[in-house]
Amino acid sequence: MGDADITLRHLARRRPEDLVRAFVPEGRPIEVLGWIDSQVTSIERRLDKALRLRVDGEPRVLHVEFCFALRDDVPDRVFEYLGFLFAALRREDPGEPVPPIESVAVVLSGCKRRLPVTGKRRIAWPGRPFSGAHFRVDAVYQRTIAELRARGSVLWLVFAPLARDATAAVLQEIVAEIDAGASSAEERAELYTALLVMATVDPWGHTLWKELVTMVEDKEEGLLRRTPIIGEMIIEAERRGEQRGEERGEQKAIAALLGRLFARRLGRRPTDEEERSIVERARTLGPGEVEDALLDLEGEALIRWLAEPIRPS
Repeated sequence: MGDADITLRHLARRRPEDLVRAFVPEGRPIEVLGWIDSQVTSIERRLDKALRLRVDGEPRVLHVEFCFALRDDVPDRVFEYLGFLFAALRREDPGEPVPPIESVAVVLSGCKRRLPVTGKRRIAWPGRPFSGAHFRVDAVYQRTIAELRARGSVLWLVFAPLARDATAAVLQEIVAEIDAGASSAEERAELYTALLVMATVDPWGHTLWKELVTMVEDKEEGLLRRTPIIGEMIIEAERRGEQRGEERGEQKAIAALLGRLFARRLGRRPTDEEERSIVERARTLGPGEVEDALLDLEGEALIRWLAEPIRPS
């Protein structure tokens, strides 16, 4: 998961109530008490994916796992985590009952057929009654734009590029809704970053990342410069494109991203040769160095730099 997991967990920490509300029956009163930050020191694993709640006044714990796909190891990971979490909660309040725990796997991509709403990890002997753990499956990439909007928060709007019916026109609306719904400039930048990260996943082959980059930069100028994770997204998008045999399409995405910076510096779009040089330099030197050159070099100096042989650092 890498960047996607880090980005989503950060947003979830900023808006825990909005995360929880999607998984608690409508109308039930909820009180979010905070994230569980216990640590199992013997394995140095932080239990920071779980929220302590009260639902109808009763203690509850919600564990959320963001998954790139519902792979075979996900049930194992959920079961393992629940064991660590249960042990940590027992240590915190010896002698007190451990609150009921609900686990949810939020899945970002996968097969086209509907995923089951429940997953499980069975550990009992064959033929014996079930023993193990069940967990919810929220295949967010199989949702529609309307379903994501119905969750009532900009937190869930960042998943819009994953939706089955996502289009460039709809994403334009989503960008505007995030702009209006963010609580601060800092949160707006974080939401836009998450939106771009989700666009790189592209489970339905919408290939909307290029258009979304333009939309976001129009709203949040300089975001690409300020956010190191965006450069890593370019590399990841390129890697996935190669795996899918779509290298040419990903090259165009890189050229569009860095080409916008070129256009702002020189007042024109790059030529085909300059565009090829931008893409090759992003691959060889890294997108960060290319961004620095596009922002720091003036006019003819930038053109000369693009025409020079590439010297890997």
